[in-house]
Amino acid sequence: MDDKIYWLAWHIILAGQARKFWTIMEYFGTPENAWRAPDQEFIGLAGSRPSSHVNMLVRRRNSDLSKVASYLDKQEASVLFYTDVAYPGQLKNIYDPPPVLFWRGRVDCLNDLSVALVGSRKATPYGLSVTENLARELSDAGVVVVSGLARGIDAAAHRGTLDAGGRTIAVLGCGVDVAYPKENARLMDSIVQNGLVISEFPPGIGPEAWHFPVRNRIISGLCKLIVVVESAERSGALITAHLALEQGRDVMAVPGNITSKLSRGPNELIKQGAAPVLGAGDIIEELGLDVIKPEPRKSAEGLKLDDNEKLLLKLLNFESVPLEIIVQKSGLTAGEVMSALMFLELKGLIRQMPGRLYALSGK
Repeated sequence: MDDKIYWLAWHIILAGQARKFWTIMEYFGTPENAWRAPDQEFIGLAGSRPSSHVNMLVRRRNSDLSKVASYLDKQEASVLFYTDVAYPGQLKNIYDPPPVLFWRGRVDCLNDLSVALVGSRKATPYGLSVTENLARELSDAGVVVVSGLARGIDAAAHRGTLDAGGRTIAVLGCGVDVAYPKENARLMDSIVQNGLVISEFPPGIGPEAWHFPVRNRIISGLCKLIVVVESAERSGALITAHLALEQGRDVMAVPGNITSKLSRGPNELIKQGAAPVLGAGDIIEELGLDVIKPEPRKSAEGLKLDDNEKLLLKLLNFESVPLEIIVQKSGLTAGEVMSALMFLELKGLIRQMPGRLYALSGK
């Protein structure tokens, strides 16, 4: 039987537990040897107790290798093994690389120069705008943008890359056939068409809280550097940043308003020595590439605006403003404001957020 069947069988049993997988492989030499070893031989594993492997051994006993062999034929996913030539070299060199990756899309993205853009799920309009701009400009420079397909900053990183016609990698904390969160299902489909969706969790596996800290080491492991855009003092983005430092990666951060809770994470990283990101050129320079000149943000110049549109444009900035405040400050009727906002949005100058909030688009 193909040795990779044993790799896959162990990985399915230990998905998300790469350290345990590699400890077993180091002790037994090969996945097949470990698979055929009597239960009592696992007592000799360094630092382990017999009770800690009971569930694992029960699952091994109940596994059908013939079903494992046909497993992939029934899934909308391909498999990349640690021993495959296409397995990314950057990821292979971290402390606990995933022995198997499931993927959909363009696997050739994995070995290209990559940067991770990560941050809060509850991002501000400022954070979303900055992220999309950075993603677009990095894509124009040929850099692959990596993130986790979560709400907020992650989704903005993927959207900005796709808008620029670039390539992006989404690293999931569930199976590659599971859209999480559900509102990102269409975004996930677009990434499969134009980039790559990967996970160490087998197809069909849903998201669990412990999956995401485990997932974060892959995000940082794939990249040369990680950029934190917005995050609270304790967040998954900061976990990714600290994992990146442990893996020998560079960490950069986007400075933000000192009164904003979501700026405390990146501001603290900068205080600790992370290089600040004032534009995509800073990231490009850190990568050792030619500094690119970012395209200017789309402005009202050259666009035909009526007086009401011009007035509202002056009242808006990158921070979200409630519709009621816009009406109050403008002195216009609610109908006039809604009409002007609609045309400003169609012209790409502003964006609407949930809760009838408006801000400049940043595009």
